[in-house]
Amino acid sequence: MQVTVEEVSPVSKKVSIEIPSELVDAEIEKVYAGIQKKAKLQGFRPGKAPMQLIKRNYTDAMRDEVMRRFFETTLFKALNEHKIDPVETPTIESEILEQGAPFKYSALVEVMPEILLKDYTGLAITKEKFVLNPDNIEGELKRMQENMAQLVPVEEGVQVQNGHTVILDYSFSIDGFPEETSNAEDAEVEVGANKLMPGFEEQLVGMKCGETKDITITMPEGYRTPEAAGKEGVFHVTMKEIKRKELPELNDDFAQQFGDYETIEQLRSKMAEYLEKQELERIENDQKERIISAMIEKNPLDVPQSMIKRQLDYMLENLKNRLKGQHMSMEMMGMDDEGFRNRFRDSAEDKVKGGLLLMALVERENISVNDEDLEQRYEQIATGNPDMLNRVKEYYTTNRNAKNALISEIKEDKAIRFLLDSAVITEVEAAAQKAE
Repeated sequence: MQVTVEEVSPVSKKVSIEIPSELVDAEIEKVYAGIQKKAKLQGFRPGKAPMQLIKRNYTDAMRDEVMRRFFETTLFKALNEHKIDPVETPTIESEILEQGAPFKYSALVEVMPEILLKDYTGLAITKEKFVLNPDNIEGELKRMQENMAQLVPVEEGVQVQNGHTVILDYSFSIDGFPEETSNAEDAEVEVGANKLMPGFEEQLVGMKCGETKDITITMPEGYRTPEAAGKEGVFHVTMKEIKRKELPELNDDFAQQFGDYETIEQLRSKMAEYLEKQELERIENDQKERIISAMIEKNPLDVPQSMIKRQLDYMLENLKNRLKGQHMSMEMMGMDDEGFRNRFRDSAEDKVKGGLLLMALVERENISVNDEDLEQRYEQIATGNPDMLNRVKEYYTTNRNAKNALISEIKEDKAIRFLLDSAVITEVEAAAQKAE
């Protein structure tokens, strides 16, 4: 067996293998003999058909089996001998297997990049200066006020406006697409929230209770039935109820509904603490992203395409789960799977690069995790709940894979902290930070 290895890129190798004709012929005869024992040909008992007929009728089956055997017995042997560790199943290309001739095939193998860390201390980054905006406190109180709002019917004759919640019946159809026909009763719509098809909510504005109206909209790109995209759909709508939000006053009574607060000022003070913590966490997360980007810039590397694809799959699945929890979909965001992959490919590539560089840093700096580190992380996960803490500990002590993943996560966090502790950080105003 002859093996040659060609470096296609720093993360890709082409392994070419040639198997001598005598080995090919011997394997072909073995496979044909095995097929003969089981073959059922008309006019012959199982196992009694002559080899001439076997070879005439089972050529393709023979080729598939012989090639499979060679791939299994020669490829990974060659990879081991040349110390090549694939990160994904190799892509194989082969010539047609023929009796009396050597069999040649090649495998494109993706491997981990060689990482030689350099210039990872003293990285220069900027940090947003923390400033608590009083408007944010009032905005948070306003959100709480909106959540506590009561819906009350409007006076007779009042027309629908943005901000109203309406109850309506409708039937929907697209000419030429009978399978798209649908209807609903007592559908609730918050007008102006822009949660439905573009153009629908806007045409509800001005309607009165009891009024019936046909609303025509153009089916958007990414509609569930691609052939209907760009066609006109018609909603036959009957307005049944119109309600407006009645907001509670921001006073002491309002504050007392949210816990141990006597006055609205106490609630404001708590909101200030909450927003400060939230903003500091956001700034800290931004710092982590910036220090990793700085490390990538100082340590450029190629990464396997299969790893980027896995990261994109993970990011896409996370997004779909979040949208599902909000009763939304990719289509409602005007995006499909391919569009997501194209848009976020660079981000996925940076995440893979950052992860690999952090792993190398953990090894270089001998970063480890002790029992105290694990205990602190358990407490963070439990968020101060003693009962939850016991369950968290039990889960990680009985689930080895989960515990190993948690240890890797803590190591990565420590590596980022190492980078930040040695970085040159310049504080800037928020506007300057966003302009970068």
